Amino acid sequence: MAMDTFAARGYNNASLQEIADRAGVTQAGVLHYFRSKTLLLASVLQLRDETDTDQDLERPRGLAFLHHLVDTMRRNAEREGIVRLYAVLSAESTTEGHPAQEYFRERYENLRSDVAAALAEACELGEVRADVNIDEAANAIIAVMDGLQIQWLLAPGSVDMAASTDRVITALLAELADKPA
Repeated sequence: MAMDTFAARGYNNASLQEIADRAGVTQAGVLHYFRSKTLLLASVLQLRDETDTDQDLERPRGLAFLHHLVDTMRRNAEREGIVRLYAVLSAESTTEGHPAQEYFRERYENLRSDVAAALAEACELGEVRADVNIDEAANAIIAVMDGLQIQWLLAPGSVDMAASTDRVITALLAELADKPA
């Protein structure tokens, strides 16, 4: 219930009373389990992460990780609530004092690190040139994925997130494999 409410209304516009009503409990009942709206948000984000990934699996290596990102977008097309929660809260977290700001800073830092590590591994394997700016490429991949999720939320029938992500990653890898001009 809290996940749906935060996804629909954002953290700032969602009230504990609305969350309690949707859950069929009192506001005091919600606070008994979570002590504050901020702790409830932290629990929702933790649940989102547990739902989003299999914590027991090791990160795929090299180009396999980039293919994993395409698979993630394919799965996301079946999980509108999770995608909406992520899109709304990540954008909202850019506001001053937002309780999820540090969470999203760390999440993006870790994601950039994972994508850059995968590209570095691909460089070591000779799959892409060693002279590429892997941080810039990692930022571009993440930006495309986030942008596609927003477009998909606004017009689901018009956007194939997995196909578009695959096209961009394939084009980027082709550019990174080419010899510099």
